[in-house]
Amino acid sequence: MPRYLSEPPNPQALDLEVPDTGPGPVGVLMINLGTPDEPTAAAVRRYLGQFLSDPRVVELPPLLWQVILRLFVLTRRPAAVAPKYRDIWLERGSPLLVYSRDLADAVAAELAGRGLDVRVHLAMRYGNPSIAEGVDALRSAGCGRILVAPMYPQYAASTTATAVDATCAYLARLRRQPALRAMASFPQEPAYIEALHESLREHWAQAGVPDRVLLSFHGLPEASVRQGDPYFRECLATAQRLRERLGADGSRLHVAFQSRFGAAPWLQPYTLPTLRDWAREGVGTVDVMCPGFVADCLETLEEIDMQCREAFLGAGGRAFRYVPCLNARPAWARAYADLIVRDLGGWL
Repeated sequence: MPRYLSEPPNPQALDLEVPDTGPGPVGVLMINLGTPDEPTAAAVRRYLGQFLSDPRVVELPPLLWQVILRLFVLTRRPAAVAPKYRDIWLERGSPLLVYSRDLADAVAAELAGRGLDVRVHLAMRYGNPSIAEGVDALRSAGCGRILVAPMYPQYAASTTATAVDATCAYLARLRRQPALRAMASFPQEPAYIEALHESLREHWAQAGVPDRVLLSFHGLPEASVRQGDPYFRECLATAQRLRERLGADGSRLHVAFQSRFGAAPWLQPYTLPTLRDWAREGVGTVDVMCPGFVADCLETLEEIDMQCREAFLGAGGRAFRYVPCLNARPAWARAYADLIVRDLGGWL
């Protein structure tokens, strides 16, 4: 096998009379986490096998972890998780893919409306469409420069870093590599905070202000933070900036962490026990928002809007209101385009 992937044939490569066309348009590869292709146990098994085999995600000795993963996790978990995907599946497919694609399309339209020669492509770190497909699509469009845009407001090695890792790993197989940049996390960016603020204010205008608001971020093992991951501080920074933007209503905001996996301690407080405790304390109305997810997915629609709703109401709460992710809201598409333009300085 050739060491590097072949480039498209170019019979004019040695013809000095053919002018150099330059680097072409700029490409933006928006990368989200990923999702099974179907809400079936087989599809979930394929997805989890790829996701949980990433050493950025599970930092255990690989040989030991693969034994555990193959003999115990992948033999039981897919059958338990597949019905949860079926509960949230849309006519157009997985919510994460549908809403991420809608956002990518909206960002592309926003950039085009500004007269910028930028091509936007969506990829998933795990599953489809793959990062390789996204890079190839941008290169086929003539993009000699690519901005990798992980769709995570707060940095974590298990999300942002692995998206960049996978992109670089694919580029390492190419004979002709495009120039590459990577978007940083944006936990305190005013445009992102303003999009969250607008979403919350619109929700309150329709439903009224609740007793408390819980900002539920995806969890992370405490060990990762001790080893230097900035995720915890960036989550708290997002919450603090949103509190400041809300003014007097900012005192209603609290932070918790969801989606714990395994027996090791994760970031606390945990979301579901917090909601159950609030209900027992007499908190009647609660809003839950997930600022770490830019698109609704299993963790928001099933874990939060179903499991946590049931726990809160079952413990005596009066009203549980889930505030959807930013998804493809126009204000968020404009804000995301602003972030892209910022990181493309000198390329546009």
